[in-house]
Amino acid sequence: MGIKTKVRRKRYNSHRGTIGRVAGNVLNREFTADEPNEKWVSDVTEFPVADQKLYLSPIIDLFDTSVVSYSMSMSPNTALTNESLTNACQGLRPGQKPLVHTDQGFQYQHVSWAAILAKHGA
Repeated sequence: MGIKTKVRRKRYNSHRGTIGRVAGNVLNREFTADEPNEKWVSDVTEFPVADQKLYLSPIIDLFDTSVVSYSMSMSPNTALTNESLTNACQGLRPGQKPLVHTDQGFQYQHVSWAAILAKHGA
């Protein structure tokens, strides 16, 4: 019948070591929010596209699970995650300071990520 199995390649796995500041788990598995822009979550996801890999970095609002912002790249680098966070923060209204929860991969420990959070009071 010409059926062949697809060989699964190793999936993307973010660096698990410590390269910067690791934030405490403030969210503590409370994955609901009472109002928009109160709690955001983010992670990097890998998608195979043809013979290449595409990486997606969404910022998701836990109020209604909407995608506040996202960026895509051929590399899972800090520019990818910083772009999605910067774009998400541009939509904040005065006084909104979301709690941002991630898996603490290297992109989220980087000084540039922390600077964006600090700039917006997140």
